[in-house]
Amino acid sequence: MKRLSIPLLLVIFCCTPRLSSQSEAQTPTANVDHSMHEGHQMHISEADAAEDAAATAKRLADKKESEFNHHLAGFFVVLGGLFMLAQGSLTNRWPSTRYVWPSTFLLSGIFVLAWSDTELWPFGHRQWLEALQNNQEVLQHKTFAVLLLALGCIEWLLATGRLKAVWARMVFPVLAVAGSVLLLFHHHEGGMHGPAHMEVMARIQSEHLQYAMVGMGLGVSKGLAEFRMRGQTLFAALWPVLMVSLGLLLMFYTE
Repeated sequence: MKRLSIPLLLVIFCCTPRLSSQSEAQTPTANVDHSMHEGHQMHISEADAAEDAAATAKRLADKKESEFNHHLAGFFVVLGGLFMLAQGSLTNRWPSTRYVWPSTFLLSGIFVLAWSDTELWPFGHRQWLEALQNNQEVLQHKTFAVLLLALGCIEWLLATGRLKAVWARMVFPVLAVAGSVLLLFHHHEGGMHGPAHMEVMARIQSEHLQYAMVGMGLGVSKGLAEFRMRGQTLFAALWPVLMVSLGLLLMFYTE
């Protein structure tokens, strides 16, 4: 047994340095692999952070643009309502002021048509036809613009006396109610992303519901004011007040 144990000890002794050498040789490789993995993770984290920052900046820019659009449209609505409240005295002194009323709709329509979606050409890279086919919000914005432009043209012809048909005076009430109904189904992408998006969407829907209710009252009262009936004077005074109220609501819109 002694003779066998001595060579065995020698073998173990000789092999031990080699094993340690192998472990030492493997250690730097493991460190390199670990450092490369950490570097890759750091690179991914930085890329994710940059992407999140870009998305946040985009949401903030869209929010400011949307609020500005609502506020400016509200200003035009308030201006039109105030003019109709004082129309009699103003047109008697300055006949040309009769064009202010239709001009508010024309300006609102042009603004919504051109600036409501700045990702479209010529401000952005997106084409109109593609956006109208694939984006419900863009389609609704342009529909509102067409309604405003049509209303402005009809009111302009009425103001100049070129259009005297009875049906022309019902265009405003019909389009006001139609636009209010569309607001109930308004698709708003701006609030569907980001933190607390559920609360943002709930607030946006609540605000648009208010616009729709006031708009329907405006359209109905304007239509009733066109008929000689009991309460015509009341409705004739009510619809401009509702119009001013709608404009103020738009001017205080927030997402």
